[in-house]
Amino acid sequence: MSGEPAPASEGAGAQGLPGPQHVAIIMDGNGRWAKARGLPRAAGHERGVEALRRTVEAAPELGIRYLTVFSFSTENWRRPAAEVSALFGLLKAYVQRDLGRLKREGVCIRVIGRREGLPDDIAALVDKAERETAQNSDFYLNIAFNYGGREEIIRAAQKLAAAIEAGDLSADAVDEAAFARFLDTDGIPDPDLLIRTSGEYRLSNFLLWQAAYSELVFTDVLWPDFDKSTLQQAIAEFRSRERRFGAVTPETR
Repeated sequence: MSGEPAPASEGAGAQGLPGPQHVAIIMDGNGRWAKARGLPRAAGHERGVEALRRTVEAAPELGIRYLTVFSFSTENWRRPAAEVSALFGLLKAYVQRDLGRLKREGVCIRVIGRREGLPDDIAALVDKAERETAQNSDFYLNIAFNYGGREEIIRAAQKLAAAIEAGDLSADAVDEAAFARFLDTDGIPDPDLLIRTSGEYRLSNFLLWQAAYSELVFTDVLWPDFDKSTLQQAIAEFRSRERRFGAVTPETR
């Protein structure tokens, strides 16, 4: 895996728009993939891990520097206990199997989401992955685990209120940048591109603050079938757009 970004001119769109530096993905469709093949849902999640490995490998080759994936949401606790346990087991297996390689390849791992309530072994593994890759800077892999966008914003607001009450921050000094420092993604640029697989058209409580101006791409591809070519297609769609961030260009006036 190479951490070197692709040349800015490579694959640029009509407006010379470079490829996205930060891509976020809602990895959806594992269950439907398994059902279509007469397999248990766990088999779909296992194949989903393979898709994640392919994507982490492909992303730096396509000029992406930050990849954030939605692995387990705060709402996923409502699923059957056996499936929740299987999802935890897959995260554990992924980190245990791939941590050494990711560390050698310069990948910095960060897990965003609520730590409270996680099983002790999962919490310890998350801490280990972050600690052992903290000095890496070739590529940044952010895993949203036990994560919910609204819950994250509430936690950030609570931390902000505590800082004001303690006198560490003036209420008059609160702006978007000040608030963002209390989010789980502090220090991570907002995603340029957000992809959702499996043909669903919603954010599902993912990066609600950070995705305010992300370009959204929805694909019918189920997550276990996601690969480098699917990612390339999403990037091509991104490059074909014009990002105005609420402003206008001479052509749109």
